[in-house]
Amino acid sequence: MAAGMDLSPPFEVIEGGRSKDNLSAMENENLDDLNSIKQMTLGKPPRQLSAMRHCVSSTRLAAAADLATDVNVNVNKPSSDEKSEFLPVFRAGSCAEMGPKQYMEDEHICIDNLIDHLGTTAKFPSPGAFYGVFDGHGGTDAASFVRNNILRFIVEDSQFPSRVEKAIKSAFVQADYAFADASSLDISSGTTALTALFFGRTLTIANAGDCRAVLGRRGRALEMSNDHKPNSTSEKIRIEKLGGVVYDGYLNGQLSVARAIGDWHMKGSKGSACPLSAEPELHELLLTEEDEFLIMGCDGLWDVMSSQCAVTVARKELMLHNDPERCSRELVREALKRNTCDNLTVIVICFSPDPPPRIEIPPTRVRRSISAEGLHLLKGVLDCN
Repeated sequence: MAAGMDLSPPFEVIEGGRSKDNLSAMENENLDDLNSIKQMTLGKPPRQLSAMRHCVSSTRLAAAADLATDVNVNVNKPSSDEKSEFLPVFRAGSCAEMGPKQYMEDEHICIDNLIDHLGTTAKFPSPGAFYGVFDGHGGTDAASFVRNNILRFIVEDSQFPSRVEKAIKSAFVQADYAFADASSLDISSGTTALTALFFGRTLTIANAGDCRAVLGRRGRALEMSNDHKPNSTSEKIRIEKLGGVVYDGYLNGQLSVARAIGDWHMKGSKGSACPLSAEPELHELLLTEEDEFLIMGCDGLWDVMSSQCAVTVARKELMLHNDPERCSRELVREALKRNTCDNLTVIVICFSPDPPPRIEIPPTRVRRSISAEGLHLLKGVLDCN
């Protein structure tokens, strides 16, 4: 339901297209005709629905459309002009903990203002922001190298910023090749890579590995990346087509991820097809007022917490204190309570200076129902318990 569309005010009941006063005048003239008109045209009065302060998702619009069918009310989606007024304000917080592991191999990066970071010569839509989580294995060299260089490879690509997706894909591969040439580093180390690039309202997620990005949309979790595990159907098909094998969930019996930068002891020459790929999978989204925050985390978080549970915890925390850093710490603390076996890195990126609003479930006199957001919120609470 579009912001400002209020179905709550009572409607005057119109009978036969005329007011009650006019009908009184007609009763003496033709009572039989009036009764016929009443039977044909009298509709059910609209239910009293409370006004909602914010736009809703397509799921709720569909639900509202079903409800409108019952009460003879037309519900229209928000116009593109209304949506275009939304402009995100980026503020992020992060938390990284070694957890039960002997060494900390994760790296991450948070840039809330990309134009300030790159300088005034940058030519792309504003506001801009960039975030990344890099889960290293076999040492820290690969994760540190990618953390320090991936943004440079993106902005220096010839296709940036006119063709952002191609520039990001190329940057991941170039980072992989450049790491292979870094003689002072241990090129047998590797890292997964998850990045989020914001240009205005456009969000582009790039992922190679099993880190995950999850969008919080009015209490509902939307996964913005796929976990590249060797035994997932699509990755297993790709691996086997390129001559690799998946043994007990591990790529060639060695690696628990199907995509990574580095690990050059498992790759052939540059440019050759390899079961272990550095090429990312991309997802793009145009943010709206319903999109409240993004959670980026390494697999240490997702091994013990569902995406919906993480969004439920994060939203509750942000409603309490509106601090993304405290929110990320709470997610890490919760994962440690659940006995995660890995390093932990979490970034929470908010898109508004205000905390998330309370989710209001509109009452109805005829049937009781729960909104899509309320249903997902309940599911997240149950998951968390």
